[in-house]
Amino acid sequence: MSRSISANRSGGRKTSEGSGDDRAPVNGALSRRRLLGTAGAAGATGLVLGAAGGATGYATTRPDEPTALTAVGSTQVMFHGKHQPGITTPLQARGHLVAFDLAPGAGRREAAALLRRWSAVARRLMAGEPADSGAADGTSHDTGIALDAGPSSLTLTFGFGRTFFERTGLVDHRPPGLDPLPPFSSDHIDAKRSNGDLWVQIGADDALVAFHALRAVQKEAATAARVRWQMNGFNRSPGATAQPMTARNLMGQVDGTNNPKPAESDFDRRIFVPAATDARYDWLAGGSYAVVRRIRMLLDDWEKLSVERQEQVIGRRKKDGAPLSGGTETTEMDLDKAGPDGKLLIPDNAHSRISSPDKNGGAAMLRRPFSYHDGISADGAPDAGLLFICWQADPLRGFVPVQRKLDRGDALSSFIRHEASGLFAVPGGAADGEYVGQRLLES
Repeated sequence: MSRSISANRSGGRKTSEGSGDDRAPVNGALSRRRLLGTAGAAGATGLVLGAAGGATGYATTRPDEPTALTAVGSTQVMFHGKHQPGITTPLQARGHLVAFDLAPGAGRREAAALLRRWSAVARRLMAGEPADSGAADGTSHDTGIALDAGPSSLTLTFGFGRTFFERTGLVDHRPPGLDPLPPFSSDHIDAKRSNGDLWVQIGADDALVAFHALRAVQKEAATAARVRWQMNGFNRSPGATAQPMTARNLMGQVDGTNNPKPAESDFDRRIFVPAATDARYDWLAGGSYAVVRRIRMLLDDWEKLSVERQEQVIGRRKKDGAPLSGGTETTEMDLDKAGPDGKLLIPDNAHSRISSPDKNGGAAMLRRPFSYHDGISADGAPDAGLLFICWQADPLRGFVPVQRKLDRGDALSSFIRHEASGLFAVPGGAADGEYVGQRLLES
């Protein structure tokens, strides 16, 4: 079985990761069956957590007459580019995070073959094509899970954990940024759901497209690697709001207002690894480091608080995300402003104050999370929260100093629990004809 992809193959505006708008609608007619019921064109808002969308309707003619649609299903992200996709790509509605360990006996050769297969599958799926290239007679062994769907902003992003370099005999090429994260007093880390040799991030604006990519990645791992852990997430669907806006997390808070923006002059310096002065690490140029944390939200306790108390914990208004010091969501926080009673409007232990770059020596990271809900835990409370993913050029200057500050006095810490953790070096994007990680594995 193969997808109906004739419309996608007609091309469309192709852009690459790092431009700030790397999702392009694919030109050509799309069948009613393919995209019936979808609406909204996704786009970058300048805020990573704010996937944009405007309702896009279509006029029905005759029931048997196809009508061209422009919708989230037709939006394509390019696989090849300076940076891997899924970093500055606007946040998608569905996501899967999965870590693998190389199988016993597998080494550098097997890892290179696996990354070659994964890259080929990612390129095809992100273009809206079947997972396999098909046989000479036109048949395909694609599962058909996403049959009739467009690319739906699908991205696949690949990274290497610290242990990967030991398993492949490449310890000399392991960058210092992969040194283990320090322990934090609020951690309740499950080692079985943490770290891993290899990490894959999958995102799409359609659940079946995302799951199709997950199955393809798992199948291509074959005997070379085994799943260590998997986590599934979601966000608001593009087009669900009347206008582009920053997303909310499961606490109902606007989340991601102060993210670095690609248009800022120092964005690349903060988020992407520069060319190395040491040739052993030049494979990471244009790449980034991903810190991954599974953060459970204690929603039953949180929801007992009044809205006013929730706002004090965060330091922002729940309704619109504006700082308690006044203004709109994008107004800079006035951390010194006090009320008539002389008390600071943004409390000393408010989450937004403690995590502010102004209070952390300018430390910045690009937060790009997914929410998750895994049912009810043994204590009867929701097992739900945030699959926190942040990107930075150096985790010791990005995530670590901010988390240390939060660990010492964040008012939000009473309502969250860090349950899993991972740190991965994510190579730069693959050039045309390359596979991800080739410059490392063939060094």
